[in-house]
Amino acid sequence: MKTLYFDCFAGISGDMTIGALLALGVDFNALREELRKLNLDGYELSVRETTRAHLSCLKFDVTIEGKLQQPLPLDRTETQHHQHDHGHHHDHDHGHHHDHHPHDSDSHLSPQPSVLSPETAPQSSALSPDNSPHSHPHRTVTDIRAIIAASRLSPWVKTTAAKIFWRLAEAESIVHGIPPQAVHFHEVGAVDAIIDIVGACIGFEMLGIEHFVASPLNVGFGFIKCAHGKYPIPAPGTAELLKGVPYYSLDIEGEFTTPTGAAIVTTLCQQFTRSPGIVSEKIGYGAGGRDFANFPNALRLVLGQTETAVERQKTKREADLVTVIEANIDDMNPQIYGHVMDRLFANGALDVFYTPIQMKKNRPGTLLSVLCEPDRMASLSYVLFQETTTLGVRYREMHRFTLGRKLVPVETEFGTVRVKTGILDGDTIKIMPEFEDCHRLALTAGVSLSEVQAAAVIAFHKKV
Repeated sequence: MKTLYFDCFAGISGDMTIGALLALGVDFNALREELRKLNLDGYELSVRETTRAHLSCLKFDVTIEGKLQQPLPLDRTETQHHQHDHGHHHDHDHGHHHDHHPHDSDSHLSPQPSVLSPETAPQSSALSPDNSPHSHPHRTVTDIRAIIAASRLSPWVKTTAAKIFWRLAEAESIVHGIPPQAVHFHEVGAVDAIIDIVGACIGFEMLGIEHFVASPLNVGFGFIKCAHGKYPIPAPGTAELLKGVPYYSLDIEGEFTTPTGAAIVTTLCQQFTRSPGIVSEKIGYGAGGRDFANFPNALRLVLGQTETAVERQKTKREADLVTVIEANIDDMNPQIYGHVMDRLFANGALDVFYTPIQMKKNRPGTLLSVLCEPDRMASLSYVLFQETTTLGVRYREMHRFTLGRKLVPVETEFGTVRVKTGILDGDTIKIMPEFEDCHRLALTAGVSLSEVQAAAVIAFHKKV
């Protein structure tokens, strides 16, 4: 039950998150290989050691079309750009739109949502013939989630990244008074945000994070400029994302929490506290773009276990309440079922499964079952009404018991494999090497999957 604590004393952005994950031990080359599964091109990744107020950090950057990109303002034209004075102490720190510059006038629009009405919105670019990020000037949130869903990434990464993007679109839709599907992201900003959000999720999975906690967020203060004029910090989209979340400002003017960073932390974290009760194992710092003389502009990630998680591993078993939603369907195109499953997982389903049934008039049908947390019942039922032919759903609450769980990384001759363990009364009674880790290493080494799985089991027993 590994826990990650976001210590946002200097706010948070997408690139700062990945920089801190790399500092915690995520392998940069492995991260790059996983991101290639997105089938996006036209970008390059880089990471380097640097300091912020003499604090050692890692700086992560995305280079698109040979340049570290500046964000374009809302309602931008294709040739409209802005110049900024960032006051950097290092070359190449000034272009990436998540570089976390307190005085970047457009940085609050990191993924560049455009306030276009559904009638004037351009056509979808996710289904372009070459799937190239340069084929159209915009992507919708639906386009972006389709790109993620079509990738070869793990189910957890795809589901979590889709949730983060949807939360980002929902916030912008509320600010501008339009449906989330009508929020459009400028092409360059969309690619940049996809890399940051999906890359962060890949890093979380590589580290085996199962629980997320954050501190109150430093958002900065002052004003930012965009095509519509000057807006107060936090920017409207960021403020919407931070509803119900404690945040504050120090005496340094500028924007410290970007929408992408706010979307990541508020999607993953249910608790925001200065005292997480974490037993720390490792600490990593991800650098922001500007280096202040007496203030470390960095995100600190603390990896460890919470005290409650440690106690839960010793319990005999765990009990919680879940909701089961069901619908009988006999008149839907079978091609749609995969899409429905992706939508349900993206909206918080714990599990989705289909059972063949025989319905009235001797029609073969499908029992669609969704397992979820009770507070997700309404939103998931809406997805079923929106995406399937059903006219009604049933639901019931059920208790379930689960073993305590823990992910244990082990070193094999093929690489690192996370082994999931089931714990009963403090004893490990089940071990299961993570399939995605074994699958990736087997392909890389050119050996069978079973050989990597067996090596992981042997390495686990030697370690424990």
